[in-house]
Amino acid sequence: MAEVSEKQYPEKRRSRRAKIAKPLRVRPSEPRDEHFEDMPVSINASKEGIYFHTRRASYYKGMRVFVTFPFSSVHDPMNCEYVAEVVRVETLPNGRFGVALHLLMTVNYSSNTPQGIVSRS
Repeated sequence: MAEVSEKQYPEKRRSRRAKIAKPLRVRPSEPRDEHFEDMPVSINASKEGIYFHTRRASYYKGMRVFVTFPFSSVHDPMNCEYVAEVVRVETLPNGRFGVALHLLMTVNYSSNTPQGIVSRS
């Protein structure tokens, strides 16, 4: 079934994706969206996007989220946080959803830059 769903969407990727299973943390970035913290594992990723499966039904196309990838713990200084946009939500068997994110920019909180400085990736 995965092959069928991938073929119904036009290819828009600019970089190759790699099958990589790494934990990530996803949170809505817009105040209008109900707050949640989703901790899925990636299915694949590229320089510009991440695809994962989740049981959370609250994702929608166009939704803006904060993504920490890869994620190990809240206090890990190596965490890299991104602002991303949901570009596709697929309904999968067993009450699961496939979510594709386009990474828009990194959020840099390093000690070398003032807090909250945002940089394009």
